[in-house]
Amino acid sequence: MPKGNQSEPDDGQALAGFGRYAGAATLILSSLADGTKHGYALTKDIESFAGVRISPGTLYEALARLESQGLIAAVESDDRRRPYRLTATGATALRAHLNAQRRVVDTGLRRLAGNWGTA
Repeated sequence: MPKGNQSEPDDGQALAGFGRYAGAATLILSSLADGTKHGYALTKDIESFAGVRISPGTLYEALARLESQGLIAAVESDDRRRPYRLTATGATALRAHLNAQRRVVDTGLRRLAGNWGTA
């Protein structure tokens, strides 16, 4: 897993061009950060860690977009399933996107605590 001095986008907009698929893209990239998976394994993993079920149409459209952007790559397989892996570019984009989302979450929680008390 590459780490170190890779440049990361400052604005966290790496997945912004995905429009309505940005949520699915984030979930798919997060799943692939744990290792290579095919479509069914992706849906099951995403359900387990996010509690979200991605429809096959949304999944495969997002996979095609992610692959065309070089964020994931197909891995050769001996059967009809097509596994994918996260690329170094995909890992960098995911890290930037998640860091941007963390800033949103932290701000929201801080504001809630300041104005609505702690739950």
